[in-house]
Amino acid sequence: MLEGRTVMVDLIFVDSSNIEAIGYDDGTSDLHIQFTSGSYYIFHNVPRDIFESILYAPSKGSFFNREVKGIYTFTRQ
Repeated sequence: MLEGRTVMVDLIFVDSSNIEAIGYDDGTSDLHIQFTSGSYYIFHNVPRDIFESILYAPSKGSFFNREVKGIYTFTRQ
């Protein structure tokens, strides 16, 4: 699903029904999320521990909804 898209960070593909891949930019503290729908979002000023926690969360979607969505500003690509 990433064809034709310029991605600035390395993405890690994850086992999730809603999230296809995530990545993190240490320089900008941006969390990159590629959803299974094809949508791509960059969440700004996200602490690195949030990125690390979502990687290991049993439910990436639940963690995202609880700890990221509605908390951090974002840009849709």
